[in-house]
Amino acid sequence: MEVHAEREDGILMARAEGRVDGNNAREFQEALNAAIVENDRLLIMDLQDLSYISSAGLRVFLMIAKEFQRRGGKLVVCSLTETINEVFEISGFSKIIPTHTSRADALARHGG
Repeated sequence: MEVHAEREDGILMARAEGRVDGNNAREFQEALNAAIVENDRLLIMDLQDLSYISSAGLRVFLMIAKEFQRRGGKLVVCSLTETINEVFEISGFSKIIPTHTSRADALARHGG
């Protein structure tokens, strides 16, 4: 599992690669937390290269989403593979965390 983060026009963009499961969910959360600064109000997570996510990985998304909501911001995800999208749908996470087909769509809807 790898996380790559960068800022584009004041928006935190992160990309997850590989698998997120019980073995590395804590590392995944720490990598995201390290990228987030106090004034961030939007995190767009690109999941195009995420091959697997377990309930432990979903929990990380929930915790990050709650933190952004607490500060008046938002976590959105984009570019989900069919498998990852299915996990988000079945678990109900797609009702909690906005999902978009592409990074451009997420930016257009939430980037201001």
